Amino acid sequence: MAPYVDSDFGVDAPLSPPLHQVTSNGSGTGFMPIPTSPTQGHPGSIEVPASRSSHADVSAYMHNLSMSPSMRDRRPSRNSFGTSLPIPKSKRQSRLSSVTRPNDDDGDAQTRPGLAKIQSTRDLLVSQVQDMSGGKVKAAKDMAFVFDIDGVLVHGDRLIPEGRRALEILNGDNELGIKIPHIFLTNGSGKPEAARVRQLEGILGQPISTDQFIQSHTPMRALAEYYGTVLVVGGEGYRCREVAEQYGFRDIVVPNDIVASDPTIAPYRVFTDEERASSRPRDFTKVNIEAIMVFSDSRDYATDMQIIMDLLRSEDGRLGTVAKDPVSQRIPIYFSQGDMLCPTEHPIPRMSQGAFRIGLEAMYKSLTGVELERVVYGKPELATYKYADEVMASWMDQLHGDERVPRNIYMVGDNPASDIIGGNMYGWNTCLVRTGVFQGGDNDDENPANFGVFKNVLEAVQTAIRKELGKGFNFKWDERVNPIKHDATIASAIEV
Repeated sequence: MAPYVDSDFGVDAPLSPPLHQVTSNGSGTGFMPIPTSPTQGHPGSIEVPASRSSHADVSAYMHNLSMSPSMRDRRPSRNSFGTSLPIPKSKRQSRLSSVTRPNDDDGDAQTRPGLAKIQSTRDLLVSQVQDMSGGKVKAAKDMAFVFDIDGVLVHGDRLIPEGRRALEILNGDNELGIKIPHIFLTNGSGKPEAARVRQLEGILGQPISTDQFIQSHTPMRALAEYYGTVLVVGGEGYRCREVAEQYGFRDIVVPNDIVASDPTIAPYRVFTDEERASSRPRDFTKVNIEAIMVFSDSRDYATDMQIIMDLLRSEDGRLGTVAKDPVSQRIPIYFSQGDMLCPTEHPIPRMSQGAFRIGLEAMYKSLTGVELERVVYGKPELATYKYADEVMASWMDQLHGDERVPRNIYMVGDNPASDIIGGNMYGWNTCLVRTGVFQGGDNDDENPANFGVFKNVLEAVQTAIRKELGKGFNFKWDERVNPIKHDATIASAIEV
């Protein structure tokens, strides 16, 4: 697999991760307060340097800031110079256990005290067929898929029909009966991984594990090692507080807590009794908030932006103060992803977290005269793809007892500015589908998919599998298969 290196962007990697010096639009030297190295007391995470030139000036492309660099000019990525993106060191991206079901292939197999588990007839057939097809089995285990979700498999809560069939094939409904590794890599967010997995299973009708599922904020759980009191923004009903609690953050504040403690901070907000009952007010003039985490899309731009701006301009994250030097005393702000648009059930893609970030950046520069230093996770940032490798290797170990990253990775996505550019830069085979953000011509002009453009995810999956396993590969498991002749048209030679 071709590595993703900073030279791809035409920039040099930062020399050291801790507390880097930055230049803000020629206005002087400031510091972006970021976590110290995990070797200095934080063994549970690793750091991936952000790819960004030494200049933080974004005014030249402010209006399309959330769009990734084109393949033509390789513009530097969105993250502030010198910062590092901590990601979990553990191979498992979630502290949640894998999802298990009674109807899994092995879930209802009988057990005998002191003896091996009884294999089902299908397992025996699959094993024998795979023994007779060593070449294809090897190729199947050396390929894997990475799926975006919204616009590829679903539209909101509505199934894209071809998505279910694609997953059926990868889950073993094919001539080898083999499970082809695949993980889900989405810039979606706002719910705990287990809740999102259950929702997807209900829509897709296919088993999904939290161990193969990455949301945009999943790698951000590594930040819990570095910060005490944090403001967490976004998500329906501020469910991101629950997410942050599961990630191990120790002291979590959400905007509702602040409004409940001082309603004048958001003069245009109508604060309901229900919202007040779920809030946790305290005297925030005596609390130092150490970092801001935008986990998901804001549901109240006006209130969230006001509170974030107050904190960014405060003395070391204490509300009710205004710093004399807002650059040197500014607390760090993290965004879980940078997509400008997101496909939903609405026929035209809706604005996403990237639009919220651009608004904050514009307001901050207008009020302070300097650029806002910030860190962005999610696709197409390098840290997210490094983390995907860890998750893929772990999932391979669960499926096939072989902890490694398959050689041929296929990224299937609908957004050229995140799915495709990120996959291209990381050396994956990229497949662009027409069921989401992309509705263009033969390919995207700025960020073309290197493997091709497809009508839907099923067409992309079948084309990739035929490339690796042969044009005649059959996308259906036949219970009548003869393991001796490996002929699906002949009744089974095994009597059961």
